[in-house]
Amino acid sequence: MTMNRLPELDQLTTPVVWADAHGHIEGSNTAFARWLGVSPRRLPGQPLAALEHGGELLRRAISGSGGDDPLRLRRVSLAYLGGEARFADAWLTRTEFGGWLLEAHPVDEFPGEDPALTLPSALSAALRGLAHELRNPLAGLKGAAQLLARRHRDDPESAELTSLIEAEVGRLTLLLDRLLSPQPAQPHAALNVHVVLERVLRLAETDAGWAVKLVRDYDPSLPDVLGDVDRLTQATWNLVRNAIEAGAASVQLRTRAEYSVRIGDELHALALRLDIIDDGRGVPEDLTERLFLPLVSGRAEGSGLGLALAQQVAREHRGSLAYRSRPGHTVFTLLLPMAEVQT
Repeated sequence: MTMNRLPELDQLTTPVVWADAHGHIEGSNTAFARWLGVSPRRLPGQPLAALEHGGELLRRAISGSGGDDPLRLRRVSLAYLGGEARFADAWLTRTEFGGWLLEAHPVDEFPGEDPALTLPSALSAALRGLAHELRNPLAGLKGAAQLLARRHRDDPESAELTSLIEAEVGRLTLLLDRLLSPQPAQPHAALNVHVVLERVLRLAETDAGWAVKLVRDYDPSLPDVLGDVDRLTQATWNLVRNAIEAGAASVQLRTRAEYSVRIGDELHALALRLDIIDDGRGVPEDLTERLFLPLVSGRAEGSGLGLALAQQVAREHRGSLAYRSRPGHTVFTLLLPMAEVQT
């Protein structure tokens, strides 16, 4: 694992720790350290297997001679040097660098919003420098878009495109601010999911042009949901972009109401069902069991974080993300509860 992966992994609220080929911890994201109640700077150098409390699943997995397939460790107990034990269902995966990546899903985790996390000081300083370099071109893009908007105010199509540029620059700036200075999550507000989907489809049109047919199949009677417009836009755009990059000629966005839906351990009287359907190559068979794990990608140039972030956004909204796939027909389904919205 290399340091340039840290900013991306630190966006995940799922606890993640990585180790070298010998099983010694090289680093973790902030969520993992916070979950164990330890400073991230105290973890590097410790044997990963030493984190297991009262068991040998990790040691056996790391010292075993198995292949590169991910190992699922059910109800593993983890603790730092005699601290309070935490239980999780975990995935242990070989990384492309020959080391190990452990993703922990706390068995008692609530799929809601996590409090703010504090970045290690060295990483925070490095990111501040990166932020300075990124904010300048973002500000330039925003200024250019505003200038174009004034020049083409009588052209509705140009006005729409410049508005899209401004909105996306604003979203990128907000994401950067959240990465550098995490704040407690803001309360979700009522929103029309079709507004989010139209924004995503406009992005898809500018990205794919006429190469992909974009199909709308909306239920206009759906009530509002509680959510974060920017986060839902990011998650949905990740799913649509994955479909485009999988060679889809057609991508369909379908919304429906679902009644008496169980999401995790909760039963909801009413939920929004968003299906993103494409006719691309489908999910490779060797990735079906670990598709939502970070750093797992079916493309050599992929970061392997798009689906992990999309799943995280679903959890932030007390929802779920699942899929079914075969060549020529893949469906990703996002379920979001709607019962909490007051009309």
